[in-house]
Amino acid sequence: MAAQISTALAIYFVIWWLALFLTLPFGVRSQHEDGGGAPGTDPGAPVLTGMKVKLIWTTIISAIIYGVGVSAYHAGYLSLERLTKLMGMPF
Repeated sequence: MAAQISTALAIYFVIWWLALFLTLPFGVRSQHEDGGGAPGTDPGAPVLTGMKVKLIWTTIISAIIYGVGVSAYHAGYLSLERLTKLMGMPF
């Protein structure tokens, strides 16, 4: 039972981490685009990153992806036999 919970958490964490890197570039404005910036800083440095909103969106997106994956697994679409046939590998 503990292995199932830890595996589920590990899979969710990987999906969450990938979703975070997908959401990071959205809505970021550089100092050059904003027309200002502190002297001595890189013009490409972000002015405001909006990390709180991005973390919320990352959690929502990863929960949806994880839910679809778990539903597909329980429906039999993500079984080991089916995936090996799909990839042309012997089981």
